[in-house]
Amino acid sequence: MTAQEFVPPDADLEQLRAAAAGCRGCDLYRDATQTVFGAGPGEARVLVVGEQPGDQEDRRGEPFVGPAGRLLDKAMVEAGIDRDLVYVTNAVKHFKFTLPERGKRRIHKTPSRTEVVACRPWLDAELDAVGPELVLCLGATAAKSLLGQGFRVTQERGRLLALPDRDGVRVMATVHPSSVLRARNREEAYRGLVTDLTAAAHALRETAAR
Repeated sequence: MTAQEFVPPDADLEQLRAAAAGCRGCDLYRDATQTVFGAGPGEARVLVVGEQPGDQEDRRGEPFVGPAGRLLDKAMVEAGIDRDLVYVTNAVKHFKFTLPERGKRRIHKTPSRTEVVACRPWLDAELDAVGPELVLCLGATAAKSLLGQGFRVTQERGRLLALPDRDGVRVMATVHPSSVLRARNREEAYRGLVTDLTAAAHALRETAAR
């Protein structure tokens, strides 16, 4: 069971977004408020992949609009990446959460490998439609969705690699901004994220200069 049957062939982003609203490729749609598809320019130079939408993204239907998204925006500006040239999305398009026995706050729950694989056709379709020069994977779930289960962000973060099965497209993995917000030393974690994004910005400038 995957999303493949719901993905229209040779579709542009608007067609994909409309189709994704009715996706039943896994069971996450049952509890989520709505599908949260990617957002950004159709010819973005950079495509950012996170794990999944969070609570605020699920309610608003837009990716990276919560605290982690705001921190990412700040880090990209500091690193010299033009936010207007970035398309943002997630490996999984529905919010997966648990509810505590007491209280109403929904608690993020990491999607399973099965759920990530089920949603992969949407990510592949976004890559086809956008055609980015560089893909930025934020966190382990996003990185493993494109680079395999054996990939380790802690070992490979900040390195430019070739994206498998995508000629000429490079990929870089770094931490998810939500991990920066949870870090014991938040400033140090933030500086590390900016350092990785600065390397990505440098790669983009090199490409533009050729």
